[in-house]
Amino acid sequence: MVRFSVLESWQDPRGEEVERIRLDNGTIAMEVLSLGGIIRSLWVPTKNGERQNVVLGCDNIADYLAQSAHLGAIAGRYANRIANGKLSYDGVDYQLSVNQATNCLHGGTESFNRKHWQLGTTNDGVRLTLHSPDGDMGFPGNCKVQLDYRLVGNNLYVEILATTDKACPVSLTQHSYFNLDGGDSNTTHHIQVDAKQYLTMNDVGVPTAMVATAGTDLDLAAITPMAVQTQRPALAATHGFDHCFVMDNIDGDLQRFGAISSTQNGVKMTVYTNQPGVQLYGANFLGGVVGKKQQVFTNHQAVCIEPQMLPDSPNQPDLPGNAWLTPNAIYHHISRYEFSIA
Repeated sequence: MVRFSVLESWQDPRGEEVERIRLDNGTIAMEVLSLGGIIRSLWVPTKNGERQNVVLGCDNIADYLAQSAHLGAIAGRYANRIANGKLSYDGVDYQLSVNQATNCLHGGTESFNRKHWQLGTTNDGVRLTLHSPDGDMGFPGNCKVQLDYRLVGNNLYVEILATTDKACPVSLTQHSYFNLDGGDSNTTHHIQVDAKQYLTMNDVGVPTAMVATAGTDLDLAAITPMAVQTQRPALAATHGFDHCFVMDNIDGDLQRFGAISSTQNGVKMTVYTNQPGVQLYGANFLGGVVGKKQQVFTNHQAVCIEPQMLPDSPNQPDLPGNAWLTPNAIYHHISRYEFSIA
């Protein structure tokens, strides 16, 4: 049974109140904000029998709004990059918000991480809803989103549904920064990835080809220390991992992506998803972001595992997955985060 505790709301300096709620099923507990669908805290069991918060967060709304790292939030309407912020569908061109080099990243300057969602409870979690109007950050159509966070045993389920009344690319991801032992570096972590292909990129992160991981610097089939992020030549241009792996789940089945684990407290997180891609990001540019207790984060202090559609696939139809959501169709994303002791 999930127990709910409504916490004191926070004031958004832009004028609205942000609701906060804590959920606890006896194994896992979490705090969720109505701003951005943010997971502010996520407590899981360690090998010592205690619970450890495993995500980075902030202590007030002003700090969340001051950073562009998408700490704990939902990224959208389209997670990752759309080249030149441009779309075209049935002869109609759309110019999106450009906020990273020449790209639209994670939906633009005022994306879903900065929006106020409606927050309610379900039997085993919380449900957040959002209406993104036609033209929001340049995206076509009125988009309605339903986000569920569910605690089931030692699992966190993230399930997202979306509809639109005009054809529009939709890709939503949970952008938590995981640090499984609360330390100041992700180098205490190991990673292992099942995916056998990844996307090569140009100098601004737009995909150029889909290639096999085997024998490359992105081959993580074996358990690998995160410290390789500063040692492998292919990761130098991005200052570490910031690469999209391609899943082999063309039918949209829930499939294992891989796992990260801490050498300090034994916590292991295994991720399963029905999405065609998963971006692995080593927090390469997190430095300077202010977190809880006014801690200033450093680069490589956490790991993001972001299930999603493939970057720029609205403009590259040969990439796997159907990035364009049309009226009368339903976007469906489900991911499972399983916590265990390694």
